[in-house]
Amino acid sequence: MTKEVCNFCGNGLENVFVDLGLSPLANSYTNPAEANKGEMFFPLRTYVCGKCFLVQAPQCELPENIFSDYHYFSSYSKSWVEHAKQYAHKMVDELKLSPDSLVVEIASNDGYLLQHFKEKGIKITGVEPAKNIAKIANEKGINTICEFFGEDFAKASNIKADLVAANNVLAHVPDINSFVKGFKVILKENATLTVEFPSVLNLIKYNQFDTIYHEHFSYLSLSVVSRIFSAHGLKVYNVEKLPTHGGSLRVYACHKECNREICEAVSLLLDEEKNFGLADLKIYDDFKNKVLASKRNILKWLFELKEQGKKIIGYGAAAKGNTLINYCGIREDIINYVVDANPHKQNKYLPGSRIPIYSGDKIKETKPDYIIILPWNLKDEISKQLNYINDWGGKFITLIPEVSIFDVH
Repeated sequence: MTKEVCNFCGNGLENVFVDLGLSPLANSYTNPAEANKGEMFFPLRTYVCGKCFLVQAPQCELPENIFSDYHYFSSYSKSWVEHAKQYAHKMVDELKLSPDSLVVEIASNDGYLLQHFKEKGIKITGVEPAKNIAKIANEKGINTICEFFGEDFAKASNIKADLVAANNVLAHVPDINSFVKGFKVILKENATLTVEFPSVLNLIKYNQFDTIYHEHFSYLSLSVVSRIFSAHGLKVYNVEKLPTHGGSLRVYACHKECNREICEAVSLLLDEEKNFGLADLKIYDDFKNKVLASKRNILKWLFELKEQGKKIIGYGAAAKGNTLINYCGIREDIINYVVDANPHKQNKYLPGSRIPIYSGDKIKETKPDYIIILPWNLKDEISKQLNYINDWGGKFITLIPEVSIFDVH
């Protein structure tokens, strides 16, 4: 058998973090015309490097086959667009950005972030590998280059940015070294880089195993990101904790040569991660048992509700929901259908489970007893939107970090 090696340091990988069995690509939704055809399942096994403690999933499919035609459009989440707007305004003020400045976003999606800089007259460039999404962004007037980002692209592009933003993309790249080297190339001398990613500390602490899927090659902490950045000539000088995606970090970085002082927040979080045990393999070993117990409890609750004759549906055809559904072996006999606001997902099927996806109109037609909010990080936003299910006594369920049943009045 081929031995896996760490994506960052090259050390042999021997310590399994969690094994979620076989699963299809989490965003590979099935068209009705293909409903009677087979689909590819891949091992969804993650490791933790015993040397640098990077949690990672080995590459089982080429990025071109995962991201070139993508179904995730950032603008369909109002809360995420608002998050982007607040960030843009903050960075314009703090960095004194002007019409002479250039803001570059890596994995810019449909322009959900760059639009806020453009509104202020600042030059923008997006780099987005998904052809279908880049096309939409350009049609909206968001200058977008359709390419995969990395060191080679950065050198060929001649881009020099005052601010580089990379939200929820560092985890998506199999060659993390080339990716970070690319940052070094496109940053101006005193420029700023911000990177946002879900915290692996929160993943472990709050049992967020459903955030593991093939599109995510890395599961990151500040300590690991600092180590990777330092290896490639970048310095982390600040960090913020964010509520997004169940608890994320926004890391601020610059060239090592830059004389920016390192904020106290960096040392405080590094200490927190160390005290939590992120530099000790035991914390990763213990996570396996937590995930197994969670699977048993989720199925127990759902089986009991079905025995009572309850109608259960899901809301949000999210990647994290697909991981959970396939790991737990849930099918249409348990969750009758899923609703999603994204028309690009509607009238298709979830990967693996083949649970059908409809528009929100289906809820009022069928009046389900329970709606499982699969993107649990958006439960407040979604439950408020759907509070009309109170009219027939409907309730909401979230399954992470544990099963919770609630209603919203």
